[in-house]
Amino acid sequence: MIHTDLCIIGAGPVGLFAVFEAGLLKMRCHLIDALPQVGGQLSEIYPQKPIYDIPGYPEVKAQELVDNLMEQIKPFSPTFTLGERVDHLDRQEDGSFVVTTNEKTHIHAKVIVIAGGLGCFEPRKPVLENLELFEGKGVTYMVKNPETFRDKNVVLAGGGDSALDWTIFLSNVAKKVTLVHRNETFRGAPDSAAKVFDLANQGKINLILSANLKQVSGNGKLNAVTLESKTKEEIKIESDYLIPLFGLSPKLGPIAEWGLSIDKNAIEVDTRDYSTGVERIYAIGDINTYPGKLKLILCGFHEAAIMMHSAFKYVYPDQKLSFKYTTVNGVNSF
Repeated sequence: MIHTDLCIIGAGPVGLFAVFEAGLLKMRCHLIDALPQVGGQLSEIYPQKPIYDIPGYPEVKAQELVDNLMEQIKPFSPTFTLGERVDHLDRQEDGSFVVTTNEKTHIHAKVIVIAGGLGCFEPRKPVLENLELFEGKGVTYMVKNPETFRDKNVVLAGGGDSALDWTIFLSNVAKKVTLVHRNETFRGAPDSAAKVFDLANQGKINLILSANLKQVSGNGKLNAVTLESKTKEEIKIESDYLIPLFGLSPKLGPIAEWGLSIDKNAIEVDTRDYSTGVERIYAIGDINTYPGKLKLILCGFHEAAIMMHSAFKYVYPDQKLSFKYTTVNGVNSF
């Protein structure tokens, strides 16, 4: 059992900044995210996308913002459970909660903060017969530990940044890497695409364009992936792992069953403190909704600051939140 003051569901930019605001109030945080790394959409979907509406930054790359947020919260020593999805929420007799993930990780927290962006991300899966039989037995939708693929035959499928980046990285790890894409051009960063073409020209990876996944096969564990070209030619590839990287679908998932007020897949909140109507549960960032809501990162930052002052009463019920302003040797401080 992991014990913390606040369990933050979602380790995107708003969830990370919430750690900073909690830390200023001496509250400990544990974050859960279904993705294998922090950063949410910023890291998973568009790490190189420029962002223009962060105060003090005329322009900042998405991943750079995530890195800076991680540096900012380092003094408060947050803990993380990554690559796991929240499945259950159980209220305890004292009003606190126990959160259980799909991997049976248990977190006890006095307050729940839902900062899941547009919800729990679920991978978009290819439509293949018997695909689910090989999930966890050679078929995986995320790269949690690259060493899993050391000296293995790996097939990746997709044309975005994730597919390109992991192809480049695993070319130095796996025995053989094959990248399959249904088109002849990629959606990802041009620089990454150029590197993939270079690796193919050097014979370091196998690049198959204008082809789709058709079949997975094996005896209890994946051992082959069959492709189909646009000319209907079948290509069978010996494979220990298949990693389809077709993007992520945002969904509320089990959160929708927690008795919260939901409007069009968003959680309704009270703008006085961004509480959900269920005591000790708050929602901040893109996952919440209220009149005049703007889905901007900086608005999520504002919401995080406000809600933490409300959550304080559950973590320290016998204390009042107050600040004393003093001047010592000509230096102003709180």
